[in-house]
Amino acid sequence: MAFFQSAPGLGNQFDEDALLQEYLERTLPPAFLATQLPAYRKLGELAGGELYQATLADRANEPVLTSWDPWGNRVDEIVVTDVWKRAEEITVEYGLVALGYENPCGDTSRVHQFAMNYVVQASLDIYSCPLAMTDGAARTLLDAGNQELIDHAVPHLLSRDPKTFWTSGQWMTERTGGSDVGLTETVARKDGDTWRLSGTKWFTSATTSQMALTLGRPEGNGPGGRGLALFFVELRDADGKLRNIQVNRLKDKFGTRKVPTAELTLEGTPARLVSDTENGIRNITPMLAITRTWNAVAATWLMRRGVALARDYANKRSAFGATLANKPLHRDTLATIAAESEAAFHLAFRSAELLGKIESKTATEHESRLFRILTPIAKLTTAKQAVAVISEAIECFGGAGYVEDTGLPRLLADGQVLPIWEGTTNVLSLDTLRALAKDQSSLQALSDEIKLCCKSVTDSGLSASTQVALAGLHSASEWIMMAMNEGATLEAGARRFAMTLGRSLELALLCKHAQWVIASGRDSARACAAARRFAMAGVDHIRSCEGDDAESLARG
Repeated sequence: MAFFQSAPGLGNQFDEDALLQEYLERTLPPAFLATQLPAYRKLGELAGGELYQATLADRANEPVLTSWDPWGNRVDEIVVTDVWKRAEEITVEYGLVALGYENPCGDTSRVHQFAMNYVVQASLDIYSCPLAMTDGAARTLLDAGNQELIDHAVPHLLSRDPKTFWTSGQWMTERTGGSDVGLTETVARKDGDTWRLSGTKWFTSATTSQMALTLGRPEGNGPGGRGLALFFVELRDADGKLRNIQVNRLKDKFGTRKVPTAELTLEGTPARLVSDTENGIRNITPMLAITRTWNAVAATWLMRRGVALARDYANKRSAFGATLANKPLHRDTLATIAAESEAAFHLAFRSAELLGKIESKTATEHESRLFRILTPIAKLTTAKQAVAVISEAIECFGGAGYVEDTGLPRLLADGQVLPIWEGTTNVLSLDTLRALAKDQSSLQALSDEIKLCCKSVTDSGLSASTQVALAGLHSASEWIMMAMNEGATLEAGARRFAMTLGRSLELALLCKHAQWVIASGRDSARACAAARRFAMAGVDHIRSCEGDDAESLARG
């Protein structure tokens, strides 16, 4: 009988995730967690079963844009995939956005919300994209204090009723540039009580959303970011027609192909001012804090999916007389990517913890300072890890990992967007420097965080790993003191500086968690191994590049 290789499979994505269960037990109120276990398990069952199979079956389907009806009328109708329609049902049923605002468990509600998404989102074809923007829009509107818009839009964004639920887009990128939004060309003109926007938006993700927040320059305002204002746009009128918006085309993207990302032309599109007529970039700061946290947690669930599939396949695939799981080198490879995945998990969820405390107004001064610097660091660190881990994971399948209809290449293609969305690695590295320039105590807060984590570790088997974390912190602190007054040196090393801080904190958090597992009397082998393995993987990115001649290498 001819041989056919068994495909990798998934079990319950909650029950099989020991790290998540440990973390939730350590972080959420025990009585509350007990009431939520059925929901976690149900989502885990869906994610590893029905929804995972649905994404494989729906792999070739993508959003479809119909620009004209049969009679020549412009309709610009976008139809999304069946998985996305199912994803919306799950969102409202489980409150995947609403939980962050319903406050079901106090200042740990954000942890609960992101944990629910972590369990299921890897099987929902990047539906997390509109959810992140929806969450960010709700936070932005609430913080702006525009009561009329709050009353009009926020109940929709947080609804648990599919008939009233809205998602939101964020339209910031134009042809002039993505990161440098100060170059925005969209013009805002006053028309009675309404503003009208005219311009082209080059990337608008999840264009099927009911609303969007976008930037425009009111007529007469000066150049740059200060001259921009933040606007609320409701895409369709009561008859379902786009309100002076043309969908030029859907983007032909490398990954996230289930997300309907479009180029739009605004032709006097009616809009409402969110806040004042200037400082639009400052007004989107709450949105970025939310979406960057989503980005970091998204990196962890995609890594987790790659590792889970690679582990299952290792027990099914035999080569040279044994399963891959029994090959020492393959086990070593799996251990390395598993450690990276666990490290990223702790960093992303530490950000979620801080976000919840700040929103609940229970954050200490240390936690508030830490969140400002940790938001860009967590996003950039986990995003780069995701690409590396998923690439290694699909390599574990050999040629099958490179074949589209296995569904495996989509993991890498989708993961590749994470270092780009919500600010590239370089942009966020510079944002880290800006955070320090604005408040140098934020670096002290991060330093204290790493030291406190390491101080909590008493097991001798983890002491060497804590020393690696502290050494990375020392290296970064020494470098920033040296480079602070040397502009070119400071900017050139910003990425290595931010990455060293991120990985040092990841290691410290791994050690802290492993110590908790030991103290709780559980089997601590995995948690301790993750810390030791990550310590060997390279934490200090500053010392490793000393002496490089960047200019000659960059110019070739």
